Amino acid sequence: MKTPKLNLNEIEKMLLKNAGIRMNEIANYAADELATVLSVPMQRAKSILALIEFQQVPSVGPKFAQDLIDMGYYHLAQLKDKDGAQLLDEHERFIGAWTDPCVEDQFRLVVHYANNPGSKKQWWNFTCERKTYRATVGYPDSRPGKAWHTLTILSD
Repeated sequence: MKTPKLNLNEIEKMLLKNAGIRMNEIANYAADELATVLSVPMQRAKSILALIEFQQVPSVGPKFAQDLIDMGYYHLAQLKDKDGAQLLDEHERFIGAWTDPCVEDQFRLVVHYANNPGSKKQWWNFTCERKTYRATVGYPDSRPGKAWHTLTILSD
């Protein structure tokens, strides 16, 4: 299991340390157990576990893992019967902008991985499939008109 990047705050890190839980052991806990150890809402614990699960997919990093969570997905099993192209369309509607084409390749990858656990394929293994599909089907008329890189990002 590769070590995921988690957006834990200092208090969460301290609580894990005090409980004797190493970063690579967090996935062994159920969401309710993790919520108790970290004194966080169940939603936060589910998000942490989802970040771990999604980052086990080859070439999926913390940003894309968070995108999946933001869309309401917390387990690979939820993606088994999905379609990578439709997930991209859903994601673009969610963020209100069209995004880099390789993001669709990542959606195709996580669907593939959900159906083929342990696969070593990377996102770029789905580029030809995506290009062929989009050349035939195109994008929906409802696709947002602005690009992802034009979105205003608020920082704290």
